[in-house]
Amino acid sequence: MNDNRDMIREVILVAVGEVICVGIMLGVFALVGHFDVRALLGGLLGGLLAAGNYFLMAVGVTAASKKAAQQDVSGAQRTLQLSMAGRYVLLIALLVVAAISDYFNLIALLLPLLFVRPIITIGEFFRRSGDSKV
Repeated sequence: MNDNRDMIREVILVAVGEVICVGIMLGVFALVGHFDVRALLGGLLGGLLAAGNYFLMAVGVTAASKKAAQQDVSGAQRTLQLSMAGRYVLLIALLVVAAISDYFNLIALLLPLLFVRPIITIGEFFRRSGDSKV
């Protein structure tokens, strides 16, 4: 149960970080004069896809770690591989559909996918010393 709490905490951290980073990104878009509905929709969808991808990754890693704890190492490896492949196929398909639709600013759509790593890194600075890592 503790693994699920840690996973949920990390997913919430990434989701809140995405909201903040997308807000800052849209503010920069407005400052340079490129803010419009397409930028707003791109930022919203990009942030949602980034947080959703991280959530699905966390679920896959948790499932694989449970299998590994039961001494099913090959099953854990297979779970991780299927999780990664499935997430990438889904993410790429959604990004291609969004790009083709022309409703989304491509830069605003893709930038939130790059925010996850800095969000996690910054979150480490605020982690209490007794908290466990995911």
